[in-house]
Amino acid sequence: MKAGIVVDKEKIEIIEADEPDMGKYPEGAIKIKTELSAICGSDIPKFSLEQDDYPGRLGTSIHEAIGTIVQSNSDRFVVGERVLALPREVGGCSEFFVSHDSVTMTLLDFHSQEQMLMSQPLGTVIWAVRKLGSVINKDVVIFGAGPIGHLTAHTVSNLGAKTITVVDVVDFRLDRVEQMRATATVNASKEDVIERVEAITEGRMADVAIEMVGHNTETVNTCIDSVKRLGTVLCFGVPDEDIYPIEYRKIIRKNVSVIGTIGTEAQADFPLAMRWIAEGRIDVSPIITHRIPFTDVQRGFEMFIDERDKAIKVVLEY
Repeated sequence: MKAGIVVDKEKIEIIEADEPDMGKYPEGAIKIKTELSAICGSDIPKFSLEQDDYPGRLGTSIHEAIGTIVQSNSDRFVVGERVLALPREVGGCSEFFVSHDSVTMTLLDFHSQEQMLMSQPLGTVIWAVRKLGSVINKDVVIFGAGPIGHLTAHTVSNLGAKTITVVDVVDFRLDRVEQMRATATVNASKEDVIERVEAITEGRMADVAIEMVGHNTETVNTCIDSVKRLGTVLCFGVPDEDIYPIEYRKIIRKNVSVIGTIGTEAQADFPLAMRWIAEGRIDVSPIITHRIPFTDVQRGFEMFIDERDKAIKVVLEY
């Protein structure tokens, strides 16, 4: 089978590799022939940051994938079922990967499979936003207009937020996020973010600030500055370091609640995300900007991190 693998900093090669041997996997394992996968912001560190050793994981770190079951050690799934699944060991940038029935979900019937693939990132957003409780009539600021920021804007709109302000430094992302129900946008490279949040909220400041940029400390501290007393900061962005300098005194003085989030409750959040998409409760199509052969994954990563060709979500086809 063909599979992608990171062989050096910012370099992926497509190699020939053995298909996963299901005899080595336990009960519940499922072998899947990949049909579509997508590049996620959390995949970027393994591609763009210097690693201790190369080559990296077979199939790279790609984890958003759908496909058809070709072998099953599970009593819940049979050969021929089409599923959304999280890869185990071999990553999703591969013609075949192995998952487990605990993180595998039957795909709902829908006219666009690339949109159904977005159930994976949307599921992580649902998991994150569930931690906030009700956002009805609340002012929400989202830092980061990548795919996750887009999906979060639409989600909190569905759930009743009063204002939804999205902050980024890339104009084409901010233009596109308006299609995902952002009520205001701020380009942090051109405007004072805190002044704009104060103006948008008519002096109230945000009830909730959501950090979805990752890879830096600055946006976390700006989130803390942007919320009101008793506000909430939800940390979603992937860190590059284990320890960050955070303005702890401001958290204490403002009685800010800080919530961390990663992953999802797979059997609850992914099926709900599928239903939202299939039933038309959320339109994910604006974020899908490119669909390319998976053998062009190098170009896909470069488009994503270099902000080329107005790329937001890059889908890989097999």
